[in-house]
Amino acid sequence: MIVQTAVLSVLLCSVHTFTIQASFDGTEEYSGNTIEEDEFSVSTLLEKANANLSRKIDEPLVLFGDIAVPTGLQNADPCTARGCLWPKSSDGNVYIPYIIANQYSSSERETIVRGLRSFAASTCIRFTPMQTRQRDFVHIRSLSGCFSFVGRRGNEQTVSLSRRGCVFESIVQHELLHALGFNHEQTRSDRDNHVRILLQNVIPGMEHNFRKINTNNLNTPYDYNSVMHYGRYAFSRNREPTIVPIPNSNVAIGRANRMSATDILRINRLYQCRTSMDHFKRDPEFEPMQRK
Repeated sequence: MIVQTAVLSVLLCSVHTFTIQASFDGTEEYSGNTIEEDEFSVSTLLEKANANLSRKIDEPLVLFGDIAVPTGLQNADPCTARGCLWPKSSDGNVYIPYIIANQYSSSERETIVRGLRSFAASTCIRFTPMQTRQRDFVHIRSLSGCFSFVGRRGNEQTVSLSRRGCVFESIVQHELLHALGFNHEQTRSDRDNHVRILLQNVIPGMEHNFRKINTNNLNTPYDYNSVMHYGRYAFSRNREPTIVPIPNSNVAIGRANRMSATDILRINRLYQCRTSMDHFKRDPEFEPMQRK
């Protein structure tokens, strides 16, 4: 099923040029993504924010770094039964209602809203403040970490952006891309042609974060610059790389601070957007609905 598999591949990153070490014996300096340069990568921010993530009664089970998964009687993702895409309106746009919980400061809310609005600049996705009688919506809350379900689940759908480490525009875009149906870039079906996973350097018990998925990649190239790509040192137990690009180990990875051009292309292909240049009309009286 194209929708089911397509939802499991996306991401993005900004292009930076750095220098890296070609061997991994710990004797040479990296020249591209040093562990210090990796400090503010999306994956590092997620890893720090979710370091003490514990499942509370009112929170979902979180696996694969920041992906919420269904529990209870469900034995498969809802995508397998009814598809994960958000519906398209007759005008060609995809309107996704949202609520921002009344937990954030004004500056934090501005960052979140900026991330929400960024999708409208180059895709047909329109995150809009929830109105009455809308059944399916995204509820943005500050829970115990950064996480989201993959694709539309129906009814209220939590996207957690903890005030402790998750309120960055890159993280907002990353989690909303999950909600749109995309997974991490380094889990793509063809990832072994582009990166080498060094499981010997991964924290024991965290190997599942590097699983490979049989994805439909929407005829787009592997994107080291996707905001959905983990950094070179993601889940490292020994300050050594866990992901190394191939054949050129000097390529910077996981350094995005916003969606890449390829991330945007994938959204437009998955949702069959008519145009990528429609800009969000900014309303000075814009006031998203709040919920505690």
